[in-house]
Amino acid sequence: MANVAPLSILADELDRQFQSLNALERLRLLAEHNFGRMVFTTSLGLEDQAITHMIASEGLPIEIVTLDTGRLFPQSYDVWAASEERYGLRIKSFSPQAQAVQALVADQGINGFYYLVEARKACCQVRKLEPLARALSDAKVWITGLRADQSDHRQGLGFVSFDEGRGLIKANPIFDWNRDQVLAFVKQNDVPINPLHEQGFLSIGCAPCTRAVKQGEPERAGRWWWEDEAKKECGLHVREDGRVVRA
Repeated sequence: MANVAPLSILADELDRQFQSLNALERLRLLAEHNFGRMVFTTSLGLEDQAITHMIASEGLPIEIVTLDTGRLFPQSYDVWAASEERYGLRIKSFSPQAQAVQALVADQGINGFYYLVEARKACCQVRKLEPLARALSDAKVWITGLRADQSDHRQGLGFVSFDEGRGLIKANPIFDWNRDQVLAFVKQNDVPINPLHEQGFLSIGCAPCTRAVKQGEPERAGRWWWEDEAKKECGLHVREDGRVVRA
């Protein structure tokens, strides 16, 4: 490997360097460092489709994976297929363990997550967090499509940080983009996107846990809409104590 400095120190340096670069230059910089396995986790939403386009168009050595929870919208699978065809690649799937899903449903019912926050978190653990752990098990860099203006929680994340729990660098190459910039990018580059975005679904996750956003609502208001707005994260981007991982 080209770098021998601790990943935490490299993360701080990359965070500084990212601030003067555009999104594509940030991805190129990560590739130039030759960290080892780099993983981009896509939810197949608007932001992630933009990053998929950059990675695929440049042929960057970044693995593109998605978490197939088993509860995605049909339109999300269509975007998945369209992206593979458009870019001539495979988006690697990580699915929940069958026995864990069976135990979850046996315990709380098929839609038990509506009734208790703890039940919803248990569902996210089985369907998202455990598959994510496998997807990142030997990765050195985790790339996401997080943006600062998506929610109050995410404004303090920063471009690059060291994820102590997972022992890797976490990079957010479009952290400083707004939604209009993302929309302009995907339209300009004819990137496949989910048609649900045009129906008010600004942030798209599992079908039972996502609704269209009403006028004036925050971008992520449609996710787990029955819960306290101030506490809504699935766990992918929070620490074990429930707090958002910050730079």
